[in-house]
Amino acid sequence: MVGLKEELLKSIWHAFTALDLDRSGKVSKSQLKVLSHNLCTVLNVPHDPVALEEHFRDDDEGPVSNQGYMPYLNKFILEKVQGNFDKVEFNRMCWTLCAKKNLSRSPLLISDEDAFKVWVIFNFLSEDKYPLIIVPEEIEYLLKKLTEAMGAGWQQEQFDHYKIALNTSREGLSAWELIDLIGSGQFSKGMDRQTVSMAINEVFNELILDVLKQGYMLKKGHKRKNWTERWFVLKPNIISYYVSEDLKDKKGDIILDGNCCVEALPDKDGKKCLFLIKCLDKSFEISASDKKKKQEWIQAIQTTVNLLRAGSPPPHKEARQKRKELRQKLLAEQEELERQMKELQTANENKQKELETVRKQLEAAAARAAEEEKKRLQTQVELQDRFSLELEREKMVRQKMEEQVAQKSSELEQYLQRVRELEEMYKQLQEALEDEKQARQDEETVRKLQARLLEEESAKRAELEKWHLQQQQTIQMTEAEKQELENQRMIKEQALQVAMQQLEQLELERKEALEQYEEVKKKLETAANNTKSWKDKVAHHEGLIRLIEPGSKNPHLITNWGPAAFTEAELEQRQKSWKGKKTTSE
Repeated sequence: MVGLKEELLKSIWHAFTALDLDRSGKVSKSQLKVLSHNLCTVLNVPHDPVALEEHFRDDDEGPVSNQGYMPYLNKFILEKVQGNFDKVEFNRMCWTLCAKKNLSRSPLLISDEDAFKVWVIFNFLSEDKYPLIIVPEEIEYLLKKLTEAMGAGWQQEQFDHYKIALNTSREGLSAWELIDLIGSGQFSKGMDRQTVSMAINEVFNELILDVLKQGYMLKKGHKRKNWTERWFVLKPNIISYYVSEDLKDKKGDIILDGNCCVEALPDKDGKKCLFLIKCLDKSFEISASDKKKKQEWIQAIQTTVNLLRAGSPPPHKEARQKRKELRQKLLAEQEELERQMKELQTANENKQKELETVRKQLEAAAARAAEEEKKRLQTQVELQDRFSLELEREKMVRQKMEEQVAQKSSELEQYLQRVRELEEMYKQLQEALEDEKQARQDEETVRKLQARLLEEESAKRAELEKWHLQQQQTIQMTEAEKQELENQRMIKEQALQVAMQQLEQLELERKEALEQYEEVKKKLETAANNTKSWKDKVAHHEGLIRLIEPGSKNPHLITNWGPAAFTEAELEQRQKSWKGKKTTSE
């Protein structure tokens, strides 16, 4: 509120100083009442006529002087301002009271409306001391902004000449002198009235109305989803959009805060250069005219949101505050420099007096110095001789030191060589340790492999034992079957006796079969011996206990004399042959 009060006071000061004075040199009570009533009206402050009459009662002190009006203004008007008023309307009221009396009658290149905007900008950029002036630095800032808005080049050399001429006569310009300067066209040569007016309006919107950016863009509706062209105005905490740039028909606002964000969108639905403004309750899709405008709007909105998050003022207000602080700092430094200069001047005068005294003393001492000069010369010769001896001694000491340094350098080189050798040995030792580590790992791997092979061998041995048991069981079953066949043989022996005559004919064949059987048996024994020898070798090399012998796939026939030398199929064929012979003999 302090900053707002200062801004209001500047415009009120212009209106107050434009009031007519009476014969006593004071402002009349009626004029102050009218001014107060108008201020309460435009500032939306309740008007209290009783307080006004009480403050401006007729007495000998005459409280209607300049100083007497300020307590009433502060207590009954400015302290009640809430900020819910139209700043442009307030400034226009104050402008109406002071412009007619102060505005130059000479023709200007700007209209009265543009002069009003320049006057408001002056109040924004002027110093916070009265009477109000705008310093050359702020004049340069304003003229640069106008020149940039007009699209012209800034003439720094021309302004430097003007600044030099201005500094020789005064500290700055009043509001009316600033209007004359801009209206004279001195810094806008070659520009028409419309261009100058548009530039003043653009700077006014930025500095006074806090318009950070404005322009036409397309906005997508939330209900109908149609695209409509709107005039957008970006301010520090809000984006307003209107039907056109005359700002008469407002369509809505986009409230900005630290939670908002803006992001680019890809082209869709035949619309290009899209971007999205996300707020807590709603999002807005907007289409710019080209990519450059899209990027400018995104950057401007993002900068505004970042300022809201940081709680910083708008850029132009922050820049104005920094310029004021810099001027105050420079002014303080200049005052300090002037104070130091005065102190130095005073000290210089004192030094001059002291130097005069010293000069007289030196003249007196010059005589004494002439006498002492001879003694000094003599002493100097002695000192030179002594210095020569000292120099010679120092040379010898230096030579010894250089020899020692050379020796130390050699020792250092040897030491460094030894360090390098030790480092090489250390590297070799590291490599040997790595080799040993790898060998241990390989040994561990072999050990694990041997253990795995032993486990496999144990598994094989267990499997062979199992097979051996199965073989024993099979042999026992074969013995049982053999016993059963023997019983059957005994049962059928009588039947065989009947066939003895037939078998006698086969006796010769059986003998031959027995001989063949003996030969086969010998071969089997030889093969068994070979197999046993092979089994021993395998058991020796592979650690196996016993191998299972392969058995005959066909069952053997058993006779009274042991296993038959022929198969069951051969027996059936022979029986058929016997029957044929028997039939033929009968």
